[in-house]
Amino acid sequence: MPVFYVCAGLLGLLAVSLTVSVGRMRMQKKIYLGDGGDKELLAAIRAHGNFMEYVPLCLVLIYFVSDFYGYWYTAIMAVVLLLARVLHAGGILGFIPLGRTIGAAGTTILLVVASALIIYSGFNLKQY
Repeated sequence: MPVFYVCAGLLGLLAVSLTVSVGRMRMQKKIYLGDGGDKELLAAIRAHGNFMEYVPLCLVLIYFVSDFYGYWYTAIMAVVLLLARVLHAGGILGFIPLGRTIGAAGTTILLVVASALIIYSGFNLKQY
């Protein structure tokens, strides 16, 4: 499970980076509320917002998967989430061509797989 914790920590640092990026851009552009119609600021806000919308749920689901499927499932899913979110943020911010598409697809596929594994495990739990 150490891979999960390392990836979770790196995702936390990515969250901080996206937060600081929005704050810095707001100060530079003197836009303190909303996006002021600025496309660059809007992209930074959405990169941060989308990250915050998906990453917590994905991390919780991966953590649940670890209870039933062990190290390799957890490690692979954590790495996929980290790569997907880096690609997505880089794509929205214009650093990685096709990053947004690949990152969004990776995150969505991970959500589906993790959710399906948890549902399957839930049906197979034995009650006392």
